[in-house]
Amino acid sequence: MIEQHIAAYREEATELLTELETSLLDLEETPDDKELISRVFRAMHTIKGSGAMFGFDEIAAFTHEVETVFDLVRNGKMVVTKELLDLTLKSRDHISALLDDSAGYGKADKSLGDEIIAALRLLSQSSASADNKAAPPAPPEPQVKTKGESMQTWRIRFEPNRELLLCGSNPVSLLGELRSLGSCKVTAHFNNVPPLDTLVAEHCYLYWDIILTTSRGEAAIKDVFIFVEDDCRISIKLIDDPGKAEDGDNYRRLGEILVDRGDVSPDTLQSVLQQQKPLGEMLVASGTVSEAKIQSALAEQQHVKNIRQERAAPDAAASIRVPAERLDQLVNLVGEMVTVQARLTQVASQHRDSAFVAIAEEVERLTNELRDTALNIRMLPIGSTFSKFKRLVRDLSQELGKEIEMETFGADTELDKTVIEKLNDPLVHIIRNSIDHGIEKPDKRLAAGKPATGTIRLGAEHAGDSVLITIYDDGGGINRDNIRKKAVELGLVSPTADLSDQEIYGYIFAPGFSMAAKVTSVSGRGVGMDVVKRGIEGLRGTIMVDSSLGKGTTITLKIPLTLAIIESLLVKIGESHFVLPLAAIEECVELSREDIKASHGRNVANVRGRLTPYICLRDQFAISGDRPDIEQIVIVAVQNTRIGFVVDFVVGEHQTVIKPLGVLYQDIKGISGATILGDGSVALILSPGDLSKMAETAEHEKLQSSIPTKGLVCSL
Repeated sequence: MIEQHIAAYREEATELLTELETSLLDLEETPDDKELISRVFRAMHTIKGSGAMFGFDEIAAFTHEVETVFDLVRNGKMVVTKELLDLTLKSRDHISALLDDSAGYGKADKSLGDEIIAALRLLSQSSASADNKAAPPAPPEPQVKTKGESMQTWRIRFEPNRELLLCGSNPVSLLGELRSLGSCKVTAHFNNVPPLDTLVAEHCYLYWDIILTTSRGEAAIKDVFIFVEDDCRISIKLIDDPGKAEDGDNYRRLGEILVDRGDVSPDTLQSVLQQQKPLGEMLVASGTVSEAKIQSALAEQQHVKNIRQERAAPDAAASIRVPAERLDQLVNLVGEMVTVQARLTQVASQHRDSAFVAIAEEVERLTNELRDTALNIRMLPIGSTFSKFKRLVRDLSQELGKEIEMETFGADTELDKTVIEKLNDPLVHIIRNSIDHGIEKPDKRLAAGKPATGTIRLGAEHAGDSVLITIYDDGGGINRDNIRKKAVELGLVSPTADLSDQEIYGYIFAPGFSMAAKVTSVSGRGVGMDVVKRGIEGLRGTIMVDSSLGKGTTITLKIPLTLAIIESLLVKIGESHFVLPLAAIEECVELSREDIKASHGRNVANVRGRLTPYICLRDQFAISGDRPDIEQIVIVAVQNTRIGFVVDFVVGEHQTVIKPLGVLYQDIKGISGATILGDGSVALILSPGDLSKMAETAEHEKLQSSIPTKGLVCSL
């Protein structure tokens, strides 16, 4: 059981560290934002408290030092500076290293933690000294003690869930923390304790009423319960405030307190008041409330005669944490159901039984809803990835001596979690490339009439069943002549080749291609953009580069929403079925024998006055049999060009559940996966981009060797 809680803490701490980093970077832009300061403090307080609870003593001790400094910031005794943020970000990284160390991944540098703590203490001391020097000593004031000055009184009801002890929490420790905040009276309630024969030793049956007088305020009380608030019901109410009008020494009567607490209804109170006995005695005698509750209310009445405050109880947040593996299993099962549903629909159409068809249609409707729901569960806002890159831009710009701001938009755009995970590395390389090669240094920017601070804009937006991710920088842009010259030097292109801008920009994604003058820790080895290309193609996505020399560069990634189930077009060649992603398909046209003769041996078709190259898939895959008199050309958009794929028949749209290929078939070019059809047969999922490149390579080899290569012509 404890291992599960330790694993849950590691997961929670990782999420809190991500939130902490985001909050710190936001705080750098708005250092006076009280909410951000409180968010940073709460994140560290939770990491510390939960860490101490589950045996992460080193993390708890280190985080306590950072929390102490931010407590000074929260109380206005210290200001947010760049030095403080740098140290806190280093602290965040050190806590992450300690977490990894505890799990057996790597070794944390303990001396680095000591250096950070020493620097934080020195910073807080110097800040306190500066404040003392800045403020002239005030003249001594008469020491008059004002009754209840700046002290507020709170009523707290703490009702833990019975399973709280199983999570490693200790209510007694929480009550001790409350006592450390000020004058405190605690009343325990035992009325929920069951008979001994049914009592479970690991369960918590008690709950407590606490009357607390403190100058620390609401935030300090909430911090005590911050890492158990989901496992209990907590009511906090301000019952005495020196800033509000008071009625002398008189406080509310016993009945009013009980009604206010919800322990007795107004009607019941009025009914009991009809009797001529002391109220507390009458309520106990009538069985309305327990004697412990009467004693607790009397304690409150006595305690708050000179102090008061009021606060409504917050609603406890509830959440369910589900392992990602279970979501993956759910999506896999839904995929199997989609396949079975397709088979059911096919069998129903063959039997032509109206009742059977109606059932199949109902199953299809429910399956579609279940599919959409399951896929939506795995959807996450891409902003969770965007937030990571603010730290990258901040650190790398400082390393390179540049001033760069990062802007984001569309952070709430949702993508499948698997897609988001695989997007991280390509985006890192693109942003690093923009910082290193794109954004100029401040002096060069000023000389070019630009502001000294460069801008990187990262955003996302939906486009049908895909997401467009845009990375823009206002740097120097891409010099197409230099790119072409480098490509010629590397033998990637002929010096006389006539290339478009997009074709020239495409060479920056070639393996080993780099424009860096020397190898540095950031760039120069020619592997970054190659990783981008392979990563995006692995997601069945596309890349487009648009650049203006001296003004900047925009890189647009088009990524499918999910990798599990896609809408596709089912085609047939001979007895074999193939699948093409529907998102890339523009149209389907017929190809007759006359059209083939009119092209004079070139694989091009005239589509409404526009010549479109095509690939004959029957020849490409060496499928035997006679070609039909009229074939179909499926025209697909590949890297901003149109290319056709000739098939025998277009069957129609199809919901494709993607199945990975086995180890022996993973490296087959032109095939990205497979799917199971309704009749149980397997259809291969084609990769239009790879097929286009294969045909282009074959055409190039044919021209070089002047040896005809049957059926492999891609473009004019």
